[in-house]
Parts: sequence; structure tokens; C-alpha cells
Amino acid sequence: MLSSFFDLKSIPPLWLQSATVAIWVLFILLIAWVVNRFANKDPEIVRKIVHIGTGNVILLAWWLDIPPSVGITASIVASAVTLLSYRFPILPGINSVGRKSFGTFFYAVSIGVLIAWFWTLQQPQYAVLGILVMTWGDGLAALVGQKFGQHKYKVFDRQKSWEGSLTMTVVSFLITSLILVSVEGNIWQTWLISLTVGLVATGLEVFSFLGIDNLTVPLGSAALAYVLSQFLY
Repeated sequence: MLSSFFDLKSIPPLWLQSATVAIWVLFILLIAWVVNRFANKDPEIVRKIVHIGTGNVILLAWWLDIPPSVGITASIVASAVTLLSYRFPILPGINSVGRKSFGTFFYAVSIGVLIAWFWTLQQPQYAVLGILVMTWGDGLAALVGQKFGQHKYKVFDRQKSWEGSLTMTVVSFLITSLILVSVEGNIWQTWLISLTVGLVATGLEVFSFLGIDNLTVPLGSAALAYVLSQFLY
């Protein structure tokens, strides 16, 4: 666990851990509100600010060694709020993507599931890996695809781009590599697992609908990395 690099006496109390996470999430939501209100009316940009910004809270949870009960509770609350936001304008600009999608709800659920799973196993790096693959891989793939995607293809009547898919693969590979190198070291198994996760995560993102990739990508990436690690390390 990453927290083992630090003196356990330096770990802040639970109330401060929870407050740090809450402040970070509120900070990201404030940025998204400012962008939506004053700078850019494109709901996709607002969504990606929240998508990428809030996903990094998993790093705070890892570094601060936050108990799983805190992460699971936060996930339940966030899931409930996002469900209500589909009916009431609680999160304006975040769920308005011009298509039917439950991605924000699946996003919150995936964080809780991965924390419950891998914190219990004392292997939090795999939860972090899964969330960050979704956070950065899926987030940047969408932005690159919209901005630079010139070579299009369709899956389930949804238009994708090869540029966006390549971004998903590369970013997922890099995220997985950085996390596994920090834990397991710079060995060939790390690079093989990272490449496999990058390719599979891209496939899960491509063959998705109704925003379910926000559930399948993090869970699939984390589970695959964990299973391969049991065999290869």
C-alpha cells in the first residue's frame, strides 16, 4: 500500500481525511459551475471537467489510507444524488450530453464497488488503476475524438473515431504502467499487463451504450490487472 511509504503516525485523523476528499470534490464542482456559467456552455466540456477532476479523488483516498467505509458511503450518496439529478436539475450541465446516458450514475457506483473490493483485499492500487483508466483514458479519448477525430466508425449506432480510441489505449497503458511500476517495479510483467489492460479497456469503451462504459471500463480494467498479476508476478 502506498501509505506504507509514510510513517503511520503522519496519517491524518478520519475527520480530516473525509474533509480533504469533500473539499476536493466541491472544488471540482465549483470549477465546473464557473465554466458552465461564465466561460463555456458546452455540456460535454463541463462533464469532462467533473469526470476527470472528481476521479482523481481515488488518489487522495489511497494516499491518505481512507477507510473503505468512507469511500463506500460517499459512493452511495453520490449515486443517489446523480439518480435524482436525472429527474431534477441538481447537477445542471453534467447530465446534459445530448443523448440518453446513465454514465454519471455508473461512475459513482464503480468507485464504491472498487473501493469495497480492493480495499478489503489490501490491494488498493487496483481500485486506483481502474478508476484512473476511466477518469483519464475515457475522458481524454472523448475530448480528442471530438476535437481531432477525422477517421470515424460506428458501433451500436454511436459514432467513434480511431483517434479517440487510440488515445484511450495509450492513456490506459500509461496509467496502468505508472501504478504497477510504483508497486511492483519495472519488470516485463508490468508492461505486458499494462498493454493488455489498455487494449481491453479500449474495447470495453467502444462496445458500450447508455454510459455503461463508466462501469465496465473501471471494473474490467481493475479485475483484469488483478487477475493477471496473480498469475504473472
